[in-house]
Amino acid sequence: MTGPRTHGPRERMVFAAAQLIRRDGVGATGMRDVAAQAGAPRGSLQHYFPGGKEQLVNEAVAWAGQYAGRRVARYLADLPEPTPGALFASMTRQWIDEFESTGFGTGCPVVAATVDSTASTPSAREATASAFTAWTTPLADALTTLRVPPTRATALATLMISALEGAILMARAHESTTPLTTITEELTPLLNAAATA
Repeated sequence: MTGPRTHGPRERMVFAAAQLIRRDGVGATGMRDVAAQAGAPRGSLQHYFPGGKEQLVNEAVAWAGQYAGRRVARYLADLPEPTPGALFASMTRQWIDEFESTGFGTGCPVVAATVDSTASTPSAREATASAFTAWTTPLADALTTLRVPPTRATALATLMISALEGAILMARAHESTTPLTTITEELTPLLNAAATA
């Protein structure tokens, strides 16, 4: 994940929190660690995030969901062969490339926050649910541009994200990209078959 376009201390802290959450989880992500990684004064945390860690984590999760949603348009624009299967292959390729270049130490911050936080507060559950919606909605829209009927697009977007997130977890557990290549191979024919002529 690349950093936000604006680089004020607030944005840097949200981005830093997302990066630490995807590596360490919510519980192990400390406010001091976030400030240090963002290069921001510790006192600025209270200024920008009066709701404390909960607010910061929720904003980091929201940023991650929006980031994933924006990536869909970039994947779609870069497709040499615009098909639903090719779109999914682009999504899995991002993770394969990351794991092959940097190892298996990080995952999706939205999933990490879902696992760590949803039982703790209603706002955490709402933040993770909204983040997944911010990703699912543009993905479903992209599928409709690839001739998937609107009645199936949201269901297939949910399937794609669920399969991807599960494969990311398995890839990290096995320290292997095989789960990602497997879901690409298995889901591509199904996704392409959903597109109408």
